[in-house]
Amino acid sequence: MGVPIGHVSDSLDNVTSQLSQHLPTTLTRRPRGPTLPAHRLPDLPGRVAIPEQSRGTPGTPPPLEWFNDAPGPDAERALLSCLHSPRWARLLAGHRPYPDTASLLAAADEAAYDLSPEEIAEALTSEPLPSLPEDTYSAAHTALNAAHAAYEAKFGHVFVLCLDGVPEDEVLDRVLEDIRSRLANDPEEEHTVTRDQLRLLARERLSNTLGGARNRATGPRDAAPGE
Repeated sequence: MGVPIGHVSDSLDNVTSQLSQHLPTTLTRRPRGPTLPAHRLPDLPGRVAIPEQSRGTPGTPPPLEWFNDAPGPDAERALLSCLHSPRWARLLAGHRPYPDTASLLAAADEAAYDLSPEEIAEALTSEPLPSLPEDTYSAAHTALNAAHAAYEAKFGHVFVLCLDGVPEDEVLDRVLEDIRSRLANDPEEEHTVTRDQLRLLARERLSNTLGGARNRATGPRDAAPGE
Protein backbone atom coordinates (compact mmCIF):
# COMPACT_ATOMS: atom_id res chain seq x y z
CA MET A 1 0.00 0.00 0.00
CA GLY A 2 1.42 3.43 -0.95
CA VAL A 3 2.30 6.08 1.58
CA PRO A 4 0.43 9.43 1.21
CA ILE A 5 2.73 11.89 -0.53
CA GLY A 6 1.90 14.65 1.95
CA HIS A 7 2.99 12.50 4.88
CA VAL A 8 6.20 11.45 3.05
CA SER A 9 7.01 15.03 2.13
CA ASP A 10 6.44 16.27 5.69
CA SER A 11 8.74 13.55 7.06
CA LEU A 12 11.41 14.33 4.49
CA ASP A 13 11.09 18.07 5.23
CA ASN A 14 11.72 17.40 8.92
CA VAL A 15 14.79 15.27 8.20
CA THR A 16 16.32 17.69 5.72
CA SER A 17 15.61 20.58 8.10
CA GLN A 18 17.50 18.76 10.84
CA LEU A 19 20.30 18.00 8.39
CA SER A 20 20.72 21.67 7.49
CA GLN A 21 21.38 22.47 11.17
CA HIS A 22 24.26 19.99 11.36
CA LEU A 23 26.00 20.47 8.02
CA PRO A 24 28.28 23.41 7.22
CA THR A 25 27.20 25.77 4.46
CA THR A 26 29.65 24.09 2.11
CA LEU A 27 31.17 20.64 2.15
CA THR A 28 34.88 20.22 1.59
CA ARG A 29 35.46 18.70 -1.80
CA ARG A 30 37.93 15.86 -1.85
CA PRO A 31 39.80 14.79 -5.00
CA ARG A 32 37.55 12.54 -7.01
CA GLY A 33 38.68 9.04 -7.71
CA PRO A 34 38.07 7.10 -10.89
CA THR A 35 34.57 6.19 -9.75
CA LEU A 36 32.14 7.64 -7.20
CA PRO A 37 31.37 5.65 -4.06
CA ALA A 38 27.72 5.96 -5.07
CA HIS A 39 28.41 3.61 -7.94
CA ARG A 40 29.92 0.68 -6.11
CA LEU A 41 29.00 -2.43 -8.06
CA PRO A 42 27.26 -5.28 -6.26
CA ASP A 43 29.59 -8.10 -5.25
CA LEU A 44 28.03 -10.73 -7.47
CA PRO A 45 29.09 -14.36 -6.96
CA GLY A 46 31.45 -15.57 -9.65
CA ARG A 47 31.79 -12.13 -11.22
CA VAL A 48 34.51 -11.88 -13.87
CA ALA A 49 36.06 -8.44 -14.28
CA ILE A 50 37.16 -7.21 -17.68
CA PRO A 51 40.94 -6.60 -17.60
CA GLU A 52 42.01 -3.01 -17.02
CA GLN A 53 43.36 -0.92 -19.87
CA SER A 54 46.97 -1.72 -20.73
CA ARG A 55 49.43 -1.80 -23.61
CA GLY A 56 52.66 -3.64 -23.99
CA THR A 57 52.09 -6.21 -21.22
CA PRO A 58 52.52 -9.69 -22.70
CA GLY A 59 49.43 -11.86 -22.41
CA THR A 60 47.09 -9.01 -21.38
CA PRO A 61 44.71 -8.04 -24.22
CA PRO A 62 42.96 -4.65 -24.27
CA PRO A 63 39.51 -4.74 -22.57
CA LEU A 64 37.39 -4.64 -25.73
CA GLU A 65 39.50 -7.34 -27.36
CA TRP A 66 39.16 -9.48 -24.23
CA PHE A 67 35.40 -8.94 -24.20
CA ASN A 68 35.03 -9.85 -27.87
CA ASP A 69 37.11 -13.03 -27.53
CA ALA A 70 36.07 -14.23 -24.06
CA PRO A 71 33.97 -17.39 -23.65
CA GLY A 72 30.26 -16.57 -23.52
CA PRO A 73 29.78 -17.27 -19.78
CA ASP A 74 32.77 -15.07 -18.88
CA ALA A 75 31.52 -12.19 -21.02
CA GLU A 76 28.04 -12.48 -19.53
CA ARG A 77 29.35 -12.48 -15.96
CA ALA A 78 31.35 -9.32 -16.71
CA LEU A 79 28.23 -7.67 -18.10
CA LEU A 80 26.17 -8.68 -15.06
CA SER A 81 28.47 -6.52 -12.93
CA CYS A 82 27.19 -3.55 -14.92
CA LEU A 83 23.49 -4.48 -14.89
CA HIS A 84 22.10 -7.59 -13.23
CA SER A 85 19.83 -8.65 -16.07
CA PRO A 86 20.62 -12.07 -17.57
CA ARG A 87 18.81 -11.38 -20.85
CA TRP A 88 20.57 -8.02 -21.25
CA ALA A 89 23.91 -9.75 -20.72
CA ARG A 90 23.06 -12.57 -23.14
CA LEU A 91 21.97 -10.12 -25.85
CA LEU A 92 25.18 -8.11 -25.65
CA ALA A 93 27.44 -11.15 -25.43
CA GLY A 94 25.59 -12.81 -28.30
CA HIS A 95 26.18 -9.92 -30.72
CA ARG A 96 29.97 -9.90 -30.40
CA PRO A 97 32.39 -8.88 -31.80
CA TYR A 98 31.99 -5.11 -31.51
CA PRO A 99 34.25 -2.91 -33.67
CA ASP A 100 34.65 -0.26 -30.98
CA THR A 101 33.41 0.80 -27.55
CA ALA A 102 30.85 3.21 -28.99
CA SER A 103 29.13 0.34 -30.81
CA LEU A 104 29.01 -1.74 -27.63
CA LEU A 105 27.55 1.16 -25.62
CA ALA A 106 24.90 1.77 -28.28
CA ALA A 107 23.96 -1.91 -28.17
CA ALA A 108 23.81 -1.75 -24.37
CA ASP A 109 21.34 1.14 -24.58
CA GLU A 110 19.13 -0.71 -27.06
CA ALA A 111 19.10 -3.87 -24.97
CA ALA A 112 18.21 -1.89 -21.82
CA TYR A 113 15.26 -0.21 -23.57
CA ASP A 114 13.97 -3.69 -24.42
CA LEU A 115 13.78 -4.96 -20.82
CA SER A 116 10.36 -5.93 -19.49
CA PRO A 117 8.97 -4.62 -16.18
CA GLU A 118 9.78 -7.98 -14.62
CA GLU A 119 13.38 -7.80 -15.84
CA ILE A 120 13.71 -4.25 -14.52
CA ALA A 121 12.46 -5.45 -11.14
CA GLU A 122 15.02 -8.27 -11.20
CA ALA A 123 17.85 -5.84 -11.98
CA LEU A 124 16.77 -3.55 -9.15
CA THR A 125 17.16 -6.31 -6.57
CA SER A 126 20.96 -6.20 -7.05
CA GLU A 127 21.33 -2.41 -7.15
CA PRO A 128 23.11 -0.70 -4.23
CA LEU A 129 21.71 2.50 -2.77
CA PRO A 130 23.44 5.73 -3.76
CA SER A 131 26.08 6.28 -1.07
CA LEU A 132 27.59 9.40 0.44
CA PRO A 133 31.27 10.31 0.66
CA GLU A 134 32.94 8.61 3.63
CA ASP A 135 33.51 11.85 5.55
CA THR A 136 29.85 12.98 5.40
CA TYR A 137 28.22 13.92 8.70
CA SER A 138 26.06 11.28 10.39
CA ALA A 139 23.04 13.59 10.10
CA ALA A 140 23.37 13.34 6.32
CA HIS A 141 23.19 9.56 6.48
CA THR A 142 20.08 9.86 8.64
CA ALA A 143 18.45 12.13 6.07
CA LEU A 144 19.36 9.84 3.18
CA ASN A 145 18.10 6.73 4.97
CA ALA A 146 14.79 8.43 5.71
CA ALA A 147 14.47 9.54 2.10
CA HIS A 148 15.21 6.03 0.82
CA ALA A 149 12.64 4.56 3.21
CA ALA A 150 9.98 6.99 2.01
CA TYR A 151 10.74 6.15 -1.61
CA GLU A 152 10.72 2.38 -1.10
CA ALA A 153 7.49 2.57 0.90
CA LYS A 154 5.76 4.19 -2.06
CA PHE A 155 7.28 2.36 -5.03
CA GLY A 156 8.37 -0.96 -3.53
CA HIS A 157 11.92 -0.97 -4.88
CA VAL A 158 15.30 0.64 -4.28
CA PHE A 159 15.97 4.18 -5.48
CA VAL A 160 18.54 4.34 -8.28
CA LEU A 161 20.25 7.40 -9.69
CA CYS A 162 23.17 7.79 -12.05
CA LEU A 163 25.55 10.36 -10.55
CA ASP A 164 28.05 10.41 -13.40
CA GLY A 165 29.62 13.86 -13.57
CA VAL A 166 28.15 15.10 -10.27
CA PRO A 167 30.88 16.63 -8.03
CA GLU A 168 31.34 14.70 -4.80
CA ASP A 169 30.37 17.67 -2.64
CA GLU A 170 27.04 17.90 -4.46
CA VAL A 171 26.06 14.23 -4.23
CA LEU A 172 23.94 14.57 -1.07
CA ASP A 173 21.93 17.52 -2.38
CA ARG A 174 21.43 15.82 -5.75
CA VAL A 175 20.21 12.55 -4.25
CA LEU A 176 17.81 14.23 -1.80
CA GLU A 177 16.53 16.55 -4.52
CA ASP A 178 15.87 13.67 -6.92
CA ILE A 179 14.14 11.51 -4.32
CA ARG A 180 11.94 14.43 -3.30
CA SER A 181 11.05 15.18 -6.92
CA ARG A 182 10.40 11.56 -7.87
CA LEU A 183 8.16 10.93 -4.87
CA ALA A 184 5.59 13.05 -6.71
CA ASN A 185 5.56 10.60 -9.65
CA ASP A 186 2.87 8.00 -10.08
CA PRO A 187 4.11 4.37 -10.39
CA GLU A 188 4.04 4.39 -14.18
CA GLU A 189 6.01 7.62 -14.42
CA GLU A 190 8.54 6.39 -11.90
CA HIS A 191 8.96 3.10 -13.74
CA THR A 192 10.00 5.06 -16.84
CA VAL A 193 12.48 7.19 -14.85
CA THR A 194 13.90 4.13 -13.08
CA ARG A 195 14.38 2.26 -16.35
CA ASP A 196 16.32 5.20 -17.78
CA GLN A 197 18.49 5.54 -14.66
CA LEU A 198 19.36 1.84 -14.82
CA ARG A 199 20.29 2.25 -18.48
CA LEU A 200 22.55 5.20 -17.63
CA LEU A 201 24.16 3.32 -14.74
CA ALA A 202 24.84 0.29 -16.95
CA ARG A 203 26.29 2.49 -19.67
CA GLU A 204 28.54 4.34 -17.22
CA ARG A 205 29.82 1.15 -15.61
CA LEU A 206 30.46 -0.50 -18.96
CA SER A 207 32.16 2.63 -20.30
CA ASN A 208 34.38 2.89 -17.23
CA THR A 209 35.30 -0.78 -17.45
CA LEU A 210 36.28 -0.51 -21.10
CA GLY A 211 38.22 2.74 -20.76
CA GLY A 212 35.36 5.19 -21.41
CA ALA A 213 35.90 8.23 -23.58
CA ARG A 214 39.57 7.41 -24.12
CA ASN A 215 38.67 4.23 -26.01
CA ARG A 216 35.99 6.00 -28.05
CA ALA A 217 38.53 8.58 -29.12
CA THR A 218 41.65 6.51 -29.65
CA GLY A 219 40.71 2.85 -29.71
CA PRO A 220 41.68 0.34 -27.03
CA ARG A 221 45.17 -0.29 -28.43
CA ASP A 222 46.16 3.40 -28.39
CA ALA A 223 45.71 4.23 -24.72
CA ALA A 224 48.69 5.46 -22.74
CA PRO A 225 50.67 2.72 -21.00
CA GLY A 226 49.45 1.88 -17.53
CA GLU A 227 46.07 3.62 -17.88
